[in-house]
Amino acid sequence: MAVIYELKCFGAQAGEGNPALVVLEGAQDIAERQAFAARSGVSACVFVDRDDEQAVYVLDYFYPHARSPLCLHATLAAARVLLEQRKQALTVRTAMRGQLLELSQTGNDVFISLTRQPAPSPELTPGLVQQLLNDETLELASAPVVASVGSPKLLLEVGDSATLFGLRPDLARITQWSKEHGVNGCYVWCRRADGHLEGRNFNHLDPAAEDAATGVAAGALTAHLQSALLIYQGSHLGQPCLIRTRLAQDTIQIGGAAEFTHHNRAYL
Repeated sequence: MAVIYELKCFGAQAGEGNPALVVLEGAQDIAERQAFAARSGVSACVFVDRDDEQAVYVLDYFYPHARSPLCLHATLAAARVLLEQRKQALTVRTAMRGQLLELSQTGNDVFISLTRQPAPSPELTPGLVQQLLNDETLELASAPVVASVGSPKLLLEVGDSATLFGLRPDLARITQWSKEHGVNGCYVWCRRADGHLEGRNFNHLDPAAEDAATGVAAGALTAHLQSALLIYQGSHLGQPCLIRTRLAQDTIQIGGAAEFTHHNRAYL
């Protein structure tokens, strides 16, 4: 019988955040895991396996619609569960690509340490971004770029929060373009008046499935800007989130709150 924890991650305040399920001793079959994620009612599930031969935990990520090589808000949830048990930093491995992640805790925040990963370099033809974001008059504040810490994102900077929240992108076009070029959707961001950043993630066909916090995008943006960041996301969804990133030479740390909501949910 699996043990399942529900947590809210990257919440800007207590009780807020992007929900994830952490499944210990869960189904081994990928199809069963995908079916569970599809009916879970949360944006991401992570199955935690144990590789006894290498004495390491292995994290296997599932969105409701697809398996993923990396999901950092689900990793944050898994880190909170595993660090609660072990009380010390540990290294885990991702299931699909074998990427190593170091998990640690500073105060009430959990952090994931990782490094920049190779990213595709698709041709970004004139007018492409306007087509993807469904706005022929849109002007970007900087050149578009693809960056990755394990799940590549097309990073698009717009001029302000009003422009960011007014976007109604062509999600079908984004999905198709992403599949063709090995990219996991678009992360559109802007600089706030307080000097911090705000973002929105577009990688689902359903507008209602928009992510409230996207750690892989925060990591990609940190790698691109080469700076520690505070990134706000999800307020327009009623799930205000805050992602903190730190940069130490080649190591990127992505962190924030991870709060338990329910324990030991039945495995259906």
